[in-house]
Amino acid sequence: MDWQRFLTKGWCDFPANAETLAWARHAHQAGVQALQDPANADWLQCEGTWFIGVDALPNDARGQLPAGPELAGLAIDFITAHLGGLPDLHRAQVSSVFPGYPRPRPGEGEAALRYRIKRDAAHVDGVKMFGDARRRRVEEPHAWVLGLPLNESSPDASPLVIWEGSHVIMRRAFTTAFDGVPPEQWGEVDVTDAYTNARKEVFETCPRVTVSAKPGEAYLMHRLCLHGVAPWAEGSSAPEEGRMIAYFRPEMADWTDPARGWLT
Repeated sequence: MDWQRFLTKGWCDFPANAETLAWARHAHQAGVQALQDPANADWLQCEGTWFIGVDALPNDARGQLPAGPELAGLAIDFITAHLGGLPDLHRAQVSSVFPGYPRPRPGEGEAALRYRIKRDAAHVDGVKMFGDARRRRVEEPHAWVLGLPLNESSPDASPLVIWEGSHVIMRRAFTTAFDGVPPEQWGEVDVTDAYTNARKEVFETCPRVTVSAKPGEAYLMHRLCLHGVAPWAEGSSAPEEGRMIAYFRPEMADWTDPARGWLT
């Protein structure tokens, strides 16, 4: 059932289990340390309301932290069974959001802030801006996105937002954009128009759902899902370190493979 849900809706979640909880408790300590580390000060953005925390956890390629338990549990079992096994992992992102989010990031204009507020800064991971004209191309093709909550916060404390089924629309748009282009040149293709039109279709046709979870639980999202972060709701609560989640999004080594690549 989880596999069918993942294929049709573009995501699935997993109930708490002891292995994932043990990892999350240890990772929480490391996450708080990363948040307080002066070396990570530049990751505190949106006028102090969002710690982006890219590569902030000191885990190894299997996701294990120093002196901590292995990364294991139902989500890892699912990835192993259905998604080709666990690849070498990057250092996890530590995403912490605080009351008042969103505020503008440096260089963001009014339109960008409105999009962050009204559309949850919806995006597909790995589709990056380039140039002064702020065009887009695929620069970081991910295999999947795994979210592991590290503390307990209220469900409306800037939860993850997913547009269910959006991965189908996005796959179609990128497939069309790459049509006739040699795979080795896909990373050079300007996908801005295809991406913008696909987002519009997603907003008009796909259900917007919010996803919140507690330590020990997990959720897995398809790499092509349109997703974002909801504004912090009035009356929401979280610990001092904010609503904290660890994210793994390993890049695909051969993302243009016609059988097992980014668009399959």
